[in-house]
Amino acid sequence: MKFAKRMTALLGVAVLGVSLLAGCGKEEAKSTAKAKATIDISGVKLMNDGVLSVGCEVGYPPFEDMAEDGKTPIGFDIDIITEVAARLGLKVNIINTSWDGIFEGIDVNYDLVCSACTVTEERKQNMLFSDTYISNYQAVILKAGDTKKIQSFNDLDGMSIALQKETTSDHLLSDYKSTGTINVEIVANEKVISCFTQLDNGEVDAVVVDSTVADGYLAKNPGKYEYAFKDQSEPEYFAIAMGKENTALQKVVNEALAQMEKEGFIKETYDYWFGANAAE
Repeated sequence: MKFAKRMTALLGVAVLGVSLLAGCGKEEAKSTAKAKATIDISGVKLMNDGVLSVGCEVGYPPFEDMAEDGKTPIGFDIDIITEVAARLGLKVNIINTSWDGIFEGIDVNYDLVCSACTVTEERKQNMLFSDTYISNYQAVILKAGDTKKIQSFNDLDGMSIALQKETTSDHLLSDYKSTGTINVEIVANEKVISCFTQLDNGEVDAVVVDSTVADGYLAKNPGKYEYAFKDQSEPEYFAIAMGKENTALQKVVNEALAQMEKEGFIKETYDYWFGANAAE
C-alpha cells in the first residue's frame, strides 16, 4: 500500500485545498452512517468537539476519490470512517492532504488517518493502528488480451512499469531494480489513475498496484484490464492510524470496527466498491 516519507517537522504537512465534509455523491456513491451512536467516547479527546477529523489522500480509487461534483469525497475508506464516526456519535470531516507526510499531520491537522494505510513494524514505532479491516496483495495488471506470461515479478524484466510514487509497489520494484534482480523501467506517478491511463495509451507494458485497487478498476471497467499476477505469498493489512498516545481513540475505533464486521457492514461495503467477487 501507500508508504510515506518520514519528515522531521510536524508542521510541514501540506494540506491540499480545504476540509471536506464526507458524503455521498450522485455517482459511485454508497449510503453510509447507517448506525446510531452506540459507543461511549467520554474519555476520548478530539481536536474539535463532536467532530472526527480524518486525514485522507483523496485520489486513490476505489478507497478515496471525488464524486462527479468534484468536491464530495467518496470511496471504501470514506464509507468505513463515516460509519465509524456515526457509531461514535460524531460528524466526520475529511481533510484532503498529500500522501507524502500524511502521518505527520496526526494530532496536528486531524485526529487520525484512514487512507489505505498499510500496517508496518516501522510505523508502529511512531503511531497506533486500529484493528485491520482489509487485506491486500501486490499485483501486475495488463490490458485485456495481452499475451504476456507473468508468473512472478522476475518476469517483468525488460518491461516498463507504471506505479504510484512512495507506495509498496514503488518500494518493491525499486528493490528489484536496485539489486539487479531485474532490469525494469519504472514510471512513477503521483496518482494511481495516471498509471492506468498510461497503460491504456500503450506508454507502459503493465501496472504494478495493490490488488484491492486493481479489483476496483477491473470491476468498474469489465473487459478492459486483467490480472497477470497476484503475489499472495506476502499479504498486507490496512488499518486506521492515530497518535501514539491516543489509546482511548484506538479503543473506541476498534469497538466500532468490531460492530461493523459482525453486522456485515464491512463486507457489504467491500462488495460495493471492489465488486462482489473481488475477494475470490
